[in-house]
Amino acid sequence: MVHAAQAASHRPDGGVEGSYAQEYLTFTLGEEEYAIDILKVQEIRGYDAVTGIAHAPPFIKGVINLRGTIVPIVDLRIKFGVGVVEYTPFTVTIILNVGGRVVGMVVDSVSDVLALDASQILPAPDFSSALDTRYIHGLGSIDTRMLIVVDIEKLMLSPDMALVDDPVH
Repeated sequence: MVHAAQAASHRPDGGVEGSYAQEYLTFTLGEEEYAIDILKVQEIRGYDAVTGIAHAPPFIKGVINLRGTIVPIVDLRIKFGVGVVEYTPFTVTIILNVGGRVVGMVVDSVSDVLALDASQILPAPDFSSALDTRYIHGLGSIDTRMLIVVDIEKLMLSPDMALVDDPVH
């Protein structure tokens, strides 16, 4: 059986054509709820201590050894400047596979997996140049919830993340 998110044809603007919904993993950072493409998620783990890297940007917490693969860990709360950076039993690391690279991101908690179709994702509003919206795909609306839909591959492979030598533009 073909998964609905895989069967959908993608438009150049990142939306999904047809009646198929795309599945998103939702998570929280501070008071905000975010969503990323579930197909980019490799696994979800509890937060473990990391090995720090000298001279790394503050949002790069360090690296972990994940079954023989060295994985850089990014704390999105620090990167986005949201919430209190506090490691609790609910703090999780989402392991992503983006651009053939394995990267971990620390978030406050994981909520659930939701299916959103293109009509439920509104374009991100234009803000002043002080607010960086390059990595926001749009705003998802489901029932009374508003989700910030992040283009996680574009974010993780961007030059300002300093995670890859040849970043995606």
